[in-house]
Amino acid sequence: MSDSHISEQEMQSRIVRFAELKQRGVPLMFIDSIIPGHHRMNYAVIGDTASENSEFSPYISQPHKFQIGMVNAPPGNGPAYHTHDYVEMFVVLTGRWRFYWGNEADQAPEGEAILEQWDMISLPPRLWRGFENVSEEHAWIFAVLDPHDVFMGKDPYWAPHVARQAETYGFRANEFGKMIKPPDYEEKRRQVEELLVKGIR
Repeated sequence: MSDSHISEQEMQSRIVRFAELKQRGVPLMFIDSIIPGHHRMNYAVIGDTASENSEFSPYISQPHKFQIGMVNAPPGNGPAYHTHDYVEMFVVLTGRWRFYWGNEADQAPEGEAILEQWDMISLPPRLWRGFENVSEEHAWIFAVLDPHDVFMGKDPYWAPHVARQAETYGFRANEFGKMIKPPDYEEKRRQVEELLVKGIR
């Protein structure tokens, strides 16, 4: 048993108040987030989660051996087809979500499932996947990720057609997985944020 003493201040810094968390979303955390049908608000809760945009910081910054994020998306929206080098596990908090997957980036998905509230799915490394809110209202999901370093390489890997679509809006990521922002980034960020905030309660 360790003799280390955990202070009250330390414990207070390990509490996530949902009302505060909702104010810390990043509307363009990934290059696909600008594409219609893929708008969503991403939240880094514990650890660096995945991100191509450096303008985020995890709510709980103390080191953990896992990473946690949350997503809120309007109806018909969610992450485009992509993959990671690590496991992602999702829990549906509200609404209904369609998850779809396949083994090739440039082929049609091979399977799908509709998940309801409290359902979970574990997506293995390098399986291509996408998911969308198929509810009639904004909905939330909770993600637990294997530990990984951000901005050390591509993360996520986008299907080629997704990367091409994002580039038509001026968005791309460099070889370190960091977003290269277009000159009108702030305006586009504001537009997407306004669209999303209306439905986040």
